[in-house]
Amino acid sequence: MRYDILIKNARTRNYSDIVDIGIQNGKIVKIGSNLGNDAVEMLNADGGLVTESFVNGHLHLCKVYTLSMIGDEALKQYQGSSMGGAMTAIELAARVKEKYDEKWIIDNVRKACMRAIQYGNTHIRAFADTDTKAKLEGVKALLKAKEEFQNSLDLQVVAFPQDGVIRDPGAEEYVRQSLELGADVVGGIPWIEYTDKDSIEHINKMFELAKRYNKDISMLIDDAGDPTLKTLEMLCVKTIKEGWSGRVTAQHARAMCLYPEPYFRKVSALIRKADLGVVSDPHTGPLHARVKELYQMGVNVALGQDDIADAYYPFGRNNMLEVAFLAAHLLWMTTFDDMNVLYDMITTRAAKALGIDDYGLEEGKTAHLVVLNAGTVWEAIWEHERPRYVIKDGKNVTLSACSKRA
Repeated sequence: MRYDILIKNARTRNYSDIVDIGIQNGKIVKIGSNLGNDAVEMLNADGGLVTESFVNGHLHLCKVYTLSMIGDEALKQYQGSSMGGAMTAIELAARVKEKYDEKWIIDNVRKACMRAIQYGNTHIRAFADTDTKAKLEGVKALLKAKEEFQNSLDLQVVAFPQDGVIRDPGAEEYVRQSLELGADVVGGIPWIEYTDKDSIEHINKMFELAKRYNKDISMLIDDAGDPTLKTLEMLCVKTIKEGWSGRVTAQHARAMCLYPEPYFRKVSALIRKADLGVVSDPHTGPLHARVKELYQMGVNVALGQDDIADAYYPFGRNNMLEVAFLAAHLLWMTTFDDMNVLYDMITTRAAKALGIDDYGLEEGKTAHLVVLNAGTVWEAIWEHERPRYVIKDGKNVTLSACSKRA
């Protein structure tokens, strides 16, 4: 058999021995020892770890590299120890949208996408603000990038009404128009509404659009230091009632760490029943979802980059190994077992949260892979270096990602 790509001398998480990995027509067709040398392209792993490529479950891609435009006032509010100023932070951060224009947004997006590929990402759930300030400028830029990078990076574009849909009349229509343009996912942020009644209506309106257009849903939930926030519970109940289980993710859920224990137990049971994915970004705020307890209870938890040099976070490189490294410290997940779980949260668990079915280091699966210099998960997270090679859909996109949009 002549392979399109043959990865030699690979160390994997599932095989004790060094193996070769044969790829043909975009698929992993053979994993085994000594598969020969008959291939169009040979990649030598030199004993490095080969795993599934990285999946970023949450990135505000329309806002990347805007911190210098907006300043750090929102940062001061969002990152206060109690996160009591989260609402104020969002209002301050919204000022950048007064300058929103697809023309400059796309340049920032391209830069972020190039870096994402270089760091081994092949799939990103990318949020674009769609409200009466941003209008459709961010969505148009992300949809353009989705097309430009389709051979090296899959962008799931989320139509995200950042300022609410009840408190921002007209935002719902921009979400609808975004879906007509080709957005992949319905977004939401119900906790930002003024009342619980409005939060429920926010969720209901976004579900109406999701069902009309047959779309998955991603909502930023309970993202403030307020233990009385209940939009995670609301989202779970609505998901169950509408039969949308397995198609909804909750980003952040930071207030969870302040829930009384009986209420946390109740909500975690609802999360499991709704088959809700939870995406945590512990490095971008001082409060975090109870990640370790959730996954031990059987909840699918993933990690996200969240922000890159914007009003909420001054750093970020689309380096998911770096995200896992930071999470290990912030969540106190530093045992070898913990590190393996964190690695799953940027690969297989993240893929599940995003509904990516044809994914995995198995024969018959589409080849979305990274070849690392590190030989173990521990070393990979510790060093969080760029992969040696990045493979998407069975093609080596490493060099093309560095030299051109492909």
